[in-house]
Amino acid sequence: MSELSLSILPETLGDALAIERLHERTFGPGRYARSAYRLREGHGHLLELSFTARIGTLMIGSVRLTPVCIGETPALLLGPLTVEPPFRSRGVGSALIKKALAEAKAKGHTMVLLVGDEPYYAKSGFRKIPKGQVKMPGPVDPGRLLVHELTPGVFDANVKGMIRPDWAVEKLTS
Repeated sequence: MSELSLSILPETLGDALAIERLHERTFGPGRYARSAYRLREGHGHLLELSFTARIGTLMIGSVRLTPVCIGETPALLLGPLTVEPPFRSRGVGSALIKKALAEAKAKGHTMVLLVGDEPYYAKSGFRKIPKGQVKMPGPVDPGRLLVHELTPGVFDANVKGMIRPDWAVEKLTS
């Protein structure tokens, strides 16, 4: 297969089971113990900022954005980003990230956080958060805590604290 005829589409409610199965295949049962999963647990992601990658009708990837706060500063948490193993290293993950970041910016969000490998995510504009400035509830390697500014300069010395679910957004959407 040479070129993929890839479509990046908004996630729908009907995609939930297929995405859960994709997460299960990609991350296994240990995913529930990870701090980022625990932070998202019981707090829905934003459908309008979550996307699927498809070749025809075959779903091969997914990315989700969830509202969080760093202290009192609103942000989005990217993840999980998932791509079916046979389609990795073909730009699918980068295309999903690019779409999610563009939509988040268009909707007025100012920053996106994630826990991941800097060499991979730096291609999409993510950088390490200075050690100790931001903390996750639960164990996380601080070198894997990354930020992408959708509004230049928004993440500075004044953004600090514990990452927590964004309860205000949750109340508005329930």
